[in-house]
Amino acid sequence: MSNDSNIALNDLTLEDLEKAFLDLGEKRFRAKQAFRRIHHHLARNLDDFTEFSLPLREKLKETNALPLLNCTESSLSSNGTEKYIFESPEEVPGRDGIRKRIFEAVWIVSDNQSGASEEKIRKTLCISSQAGCTLNCTFCATGTLPFIGNLRTYEILDQIYQIMALRAERITNVVFMGMGEPFHNYDNVIRAARILNHPDGLHLAARHITISTAGVVPAIHRFIDEKQPFNLAISLNHPDPEKRKELMDVTKKHSLEELMEAAIRYSRELKRRITFEYIMIPGQNMSEKDLQKLIGIARRVRCKINLIPLNTTLHGWRAPTATEMSRFQNALRQQGILAFNRGSPGKDVDGACGMLALKTMAQAKPSTAKTDSSKISRTSIG
Repeated sequence: MSNDSNIALNDLTLEDLEKAFLDLGEKRFRAKQAFRRIHHHLARNLDDFTEFSLPLREKLKETNALPLLNCTESSLSSNGTEKYIFESPEEVPGRDGIRKRIFEAVWIVSDNQSGASEEKIRKTLCISSQAGCTLNCTFCATGTLPFIGNLRTYEILDQIYQIMALRAERITNVVFMGMGEPFHNYDNVIRAARILNHPDGLHLAARHITISTAGVVPAIHRFIDEKQPFNLAISLNHPDPEKRKELMDVTKKHSLEELMEAAIRYSRELKRRITFEYIMIPGQNMSEKDLQKLIGIARRVRCKINLIPLNTTLHGWRAPTATEMSRFQNALRQQGILAFNRGSPGKDVDGACGMLALKTMAQAKPSTAKTDSSKISRTSIG
């Protein structure tokens, strides 16, 4: 193991860890010990690696082998949703100088009106895969930010581990639906999902891990070819090919018809239901014609549809009323289509779908000083 700053124990699969420890002159079994410390016991400091000798721990410290994110702020919503802002310890070059990757994650607790036991309450983390985004969906605030880069595997995972540590709670579900297009960071996202699913890690069931894409068709086919066990969600948002181009620029590169063919293949070959996310925007995608085209799509592919009200005020668009949403949802259900109103948890702290955009990120001056990545600061602004 060299002093290369790109090497981090928490960025590696178990197999890669084995190679890293062999390169250090250590036994192969050290890899599994390190993997469990990081991903099962959620160790925050190399001194927590009590199985390791003091000289080995000191050697690892010299290479900064356990980098951590800085949690700089958290905002608590009135409904229990909480948004967290993270800063990477790594600095990246930009047009205006050196700056850090800043991104957000959201803790979402399911409504417990049904009186479910504590063990059955869904505790979902919506995490980011990029700082900023490579796409420009017109309804999404994140698309207005500059793209600062793909998150490394440890930067994806540490969002989860830090929030679990801060809340002293275990998650039940993870969704890759935060900032960024996950399939434009495919390798790191899949590696993170596999580590979450690993029996020596959190051992989170694959069915409780969902990866969302705006429609990067080649990556969907790769996902199918690799027979990835995780759930796949597609941000659909319009059933008309040309109008979808106006809402989502990814459609200019990967057409709606190509996307539907990939979705049908996913359902057919992996024998799983796909999820379509549909941001509801009155005057844009909620007309009777739009509804009928959406029904046509739902009849082509085994799916469920998550209906999400518009949460931003970009372009002067408004959110649908409860009556408008109910009418649209009921029309789908009357056709035998699974359709769910997902609401806007965390809207009051800018944590709802489409709202993850940081004023501090867009306005921040480039950083010239390094931060202490081992110090986690949690400031409630909710």
